[in-house]
Amino acid sequence: MSLSTSFSGANRSLASPLRVRLLRDGIPESSHQVHVVVCDARGRVLMRSGDPQLLTFVRSALKPFQATVYVGCGAAERYGAGERGLAIACASHAGTTAHAREAFRLLWGAELEVEHLQCPPPGEGRSALQHNCSGKHAAFLAACRMLHWPLESYLQVEHPLQQEVLKRVGELLALPAAELVVARDDCGAPTLQLQLAQMALLFAHLGAGTQADLESLSRAMLTHPELVAGEDRFDTELMRRAHGQVVSKGGAEGIQCLSRVGEGLGVAIKVEDGSTRAKQAVALHVLQHLEWLTPMTLEELGERFLVPASHLKLEVNGELRT
Repeated sequence: MSLSTSFSGANRSLASPLRVRLLRDGIPESSHQVHVVVCDARGRVLMRSGDPQLLTFVRSALKPFQATVYVGCGAAERYGAGERGLAIACASHAGTTAHAREAFRLLWGAELEVEHLQCPPPGEGRSALQHNCSGKHAAFLAACRMLHWPLESYLQVEHPLQQEVLKRVGELLALPAAELVVARDDCGAPTLQLQLAQMALLFAHLGAGTQADLESLSRAMLTHPELVAGEDRFDTELMRRAHGQVVSKGGAEGIQCLSRVGEGLGVAIKVEDGSTRAKQAVALHVLQHLEWLTPMTLEELGERFLVPASHLKLEVNGELRT
C-alpha cells in the first residue's frame, strides 16, 4: 500500500519518538522510546512521532479484523453470537469465568467442542477457554463450521480461513494478500508484520462506520468493554469511560491501537522495548493531544495508569508533529 505521506526522509528525522520516563520520587529511573502515528481512512498520515513506516507485528490488535470473517460469512448471526459474542471474539481477556463462558457460548452455538480449540490452557489454567485468545479461536472455528472448512488445521496459514483473513486485511490496506508478511503469534494463529501507519489505517477503518462488519464489531467492543480485556485493564477502562467514542485494542510487545468512532481516524503506538506501561502512558498522552476524551476522563485514567504507586509516576516527553 502506498501511504500518503507529505514529508521527506529529512523531515521524518525531525519527528523524534516520544520518550516515557518512570520517576521514583521525582527522580528518573527508567525510560522507553515510543513511535506513534495518526492516520485517516484514506491512509494519510496526519500526525506522527518517530517513524510511521516502522515495521513490527500487530499482534492482538489484529483481532477485530480477524473476526470479520466470522461476521461476514454469517456465522455470528446464524449461531446467535450477539454483541457479547462479537466482543469476546475481539478480546484479549483475563480468563475469568465470565470470559470463558462467553467463549464457550460461541462454540456451543456452532455445535463445537472445547477440544477443538488449539490455544493452550494458560499457565496453571485447566482449560483452553481460559486462554486470552479463546474467543478469537472459537470464532475461527465457528466460521469454519459455517463454511464447511476443516477444523483441525484452522490455524495453518494455508487454511482457507486464514487466507480469507489475509484477503480482507489486504483489501483494507489496498494491498494484495500475497504481499502481507505472516508469522505465528503466541496462541498459534497467524499474525502480520505491518508498518505502524498501516495499523493506524486499519483502525481508522474500524471506527469509520462505513463497513457493516467492522461497525458491528466496534459497537460490540464499546458496548461490552469488560469482555474485551477485563476489570482494571487498560482497554476496558478506557472504552468504559469514553462514552462510545474511542475503540481501544492493545497487543503484546508494546502495541496499542485506537480508533475515533464516526470520524475515520486511527492511532497506532509501538514501544521499542515492548513495555506495557509505556504504551498506556503514550495512549493517554495522544488522547489528550487529540482531545478525544474529556479532561476529567483523562485525569481518572491517569490516576489509574500513570501512577503505579504513590512514589512512582510515568511522564511522557515529546510531541506529535503534522
